[in-house]
Amino acid sequence: MKKLQDKAGKIYRNSDIGYYVVRPIYLIYQFILKFMPDKYIIKKQFKARMGYNLDLENPKTLNEKMNWLKLYNRKDLHTIVADKYKVRDYVEEKVGSKYLIPLVLETKDVNDIRPENFPKSNFIIKANHNSSGGLIVKDKSEVDWEAARKRFKRTLKENYFYSSREWQYKNIEPRIIAEELLTYEDGSIPEDYKFHCFNGKLAFIMIDFDRFGKLRTRNLYDKDWNLIPCNWGRPYGKDLERPDNLEEMIAVVEKLADDFIYVRVDLYLVKGKIYFGEITFHHNSGHQKFIQKEWDYKFGELLKIKELENEK
Repeated sequence: MKKLQDKAGKIYRNSDIGYYVVRPIYLIYQFILKFMPDKYIIKKQFKARMGYNLDLENPKTLNEKMNWLKLYNRKDLHTIVADKYKVRDYVEEKVGSKYLIPLVLETKDVNDIRPENFPKSNFIIKANHNSSGGLIVKDKSEVDWEAARKRFKRTLKENYFYSSREWQYKNIEPRIIAEELLTYEDGSIPEDYKFHCFNGKLAFIMIDFDRFGKLRTRNLYDKDWNLIPCNWGRPYGKDLERPDNLEEMIAVVEKLADDFIYVRVDLYLVKGKIYFGEITFHHNSGHQKFIQKEWDYKFGELLKIKELENEK
């Protein structure tokens, strides 16, 4: 079901013909979804993606616990930090503005997506209220600006909650933001340092390589930068040296994760400087298989949700 939703969403946003053909079906589907219970949708999606039934009474794996948290861990603060615009204030308050990627534009009006409102190169335009990525611009003279406005006009009409049941997206006020595009000196996109934090403390670090390419790979490391012998969704990537300022990165993410049971905090490291990327509450919506299944249980055992279970 999730793959079908993703394909329909891409056609809906990016193709004129697809938009007008798919839109009536898409709107009917979204309308129906609104009246389906959250628990039903979450359990159906989990079975379809993971291949086994979701145990909400006694969740054991990391993926199961993330889906349990979708239902039973919902706070107003989640909505704020899931908002790619409002999270900037949270980051500034917690760790300081020096970690923020420079903001180029913020607007609720797609008509502001015009070349005169942007620098000549190296920025990314994205929505604040979903996880559909963005429009990477390395040279604004090559952008089809009418198509870009059309794309984001459609994106602003979507509510990601109804298809994902990730509650934090439900009440975000949609807007468009643009940020400076971080790159290495050769123009390539930097690796994502994804810090998975359990109960406010770092559990493991995940590095994604070639995120926008075809040969996407991934390594997992412990807090001491030892490679963890498991593959989560992707094969191993290249060897990566321990960052010189790893301790500072860990201190930043643990301050940002302090208010949450489970959270993934993404950072970038460019020319020795740390930048905040985003905060995610359910990695891959809690639907990513481990090649070595025992690690789903090992990580799941480390994530403690008993306190919340008692409140349920």
